[in-house]
Amino acid sequence: MRLEQELEQLVLMQGVWGWEELLCSALQPWQLWAIAGLLLVPLTLWNMWRNRREDEDEDEDEDEGEGEDEDEGEDEDEGEDEDEDNGANDEGHARNEFEHDRDDNLGRMVLERIQWPVQDLVSGCQWTSHLMKCFAVYFTRVLSDSFYPVLQEAIGVGSAFEGWSPREQDVVYQVLVPMTPPRGHSFHLEPDTAGQRQVRNFRVRVQQECTCGSAQQGKNMLCFLHHPEEELSRNQDPSLLDTLCTDSYLDVHKTNRWFYQLVRAVWPALHQSHNWHLVLLPSRRSCQFKVTNGRESIRIEMLFGVQQGDSDVFVSSEPREAYTSSTIWPESYAVAEIKFFEYIAWQAPSDSLHLECLQFFTRLQLGLGFSTYTIKTIVMHLLNTFPVSQWRRRHFVRRLLDISEGLRTCVEARWLNHFIVGNRRLPEEINLPVEILMASPCNLFHDLEMDPVAHSQAVSQYVDLYWWLKRIINNED
Repeated sequence: MRLEQELEQLVLMQGVWGWEELLCSALQPWQLWAIAGLLLVPLTLWNMWRNRREDEDEDEDEDEGEGEDEDEGEDEDEGEDEDEDNGANDEGHARNEFEHDRDDNLGRMVLERIQWPVQDLVSGCQWTSHLMKCFAVYFTRVLSDSFYPVLQEAIGVGSAFEGWSPREQDVVYQVLVPMTPPRGHSFHLEPDTAGQRQVRNFRVRVQQECTCGSAQQGKNMLCFLHHPEEELSRNQDPSLLDTLCTDSYLDVHKTNRWFYQLVRAVWPALHQSHNWHLVLLPSRRSCQFKVTNGRESIRIEMLFGVQQGDSDVFVSSEPREAYTSSTIWPESYAVAEIKFFEYIAWQAPSDSLHLECLQFFTRLQLGLGFSTYTIKTIVMHLLNTFPVSQWRRRHFVRRLLDISEGLRTCVEARWLNHFIVGNRRLPEEINLPVEILMASPCNLFHDLEMDPVAHSQAVSQYVDLYWWLKRIINNED
């Protein structure tokens, strides 16, 4: 009966996430019973200890209840009933305190067994943000009279700016640099449907605009549409179409090379160049470099993109898979995700361990086949389900088990909903385009759904991950 109650509670919890719906829709009845059987395998020494304590408490409650019934038969005095109720309340309060202390001690012991990274992400993010502001000042000066994209203030994105890191070493500080069209040009986002699966891709079409009689003429600018080409080539810098575009579309590779040239040219003018050494790193879709001063080393990745309206969704140069065309820009939700983590941090108590849960699990699964983004997505779903007050030390082991169960359920069902696309339970602070907000759920486990071999491998990888987790919780060698 206790196991059935736990299963019911787990299904109800997952129902908030929508897992029971995807299970019922994706699996046959015999498969549901098989998964139910797996759910009833209790997973850790901690769970068994908790169950034994609950049994003991229930037996005590039954004994006390029988005694109270006999007393009621002998004496129906209301004052004694009130005393009994107060006693029961005090006993329940004491039991809750005992459970809190027990869970808190277990959380403390597990936390002590984990080797946490020693890097200071806060100072690294602050240093990177300051460097980007210094770059922005010189970018504005250099590009003020050109027809290259106008670079806006960089936005910190990715794990480091979210407050966690999947690796102890080689932390990458990612920033997204929004680009707006230069004078005499406009950007138009066109969806690319060729070969598109789970992630929307776009092309950025660059169009020249008439500037005859406009305020831009006061900047000694000739109209690209209505002045002779000879005059334009003799008296004016080339159009954006002639520099960073391919067939009227903004080219990621050309734009990336331009970024590298800018960083190399501006670096000597920055005061950081006196104490830090710049090393440019190869990359085709982002500008990556490392700065060192003999004691520290900071790796930075500059992504660039175009904002969709005034929303928190961009099309960016973010690498995701092998692209066949350099004019393809995938849709990026990195800004929306960083705003979600900021929202959680604003609500969370000072002793919240939600980032430690995320960091621990992403490090645990390294080398097992699951992507860091998969674990991050599951944790974001849980953060949107459980109140932030339930991520303290006494909840640490429970939340780790929740993450594990979330991954197991999604692997079995071959379905993991994208956290941003089609999620109507996001905080109001996150501004999404209507088509993203109203979109159908996007399955991040699409490959598992289509490939039985990949699904079998994922099941095996989860088993390995689970036993690693069990050993850490139980302090097994």
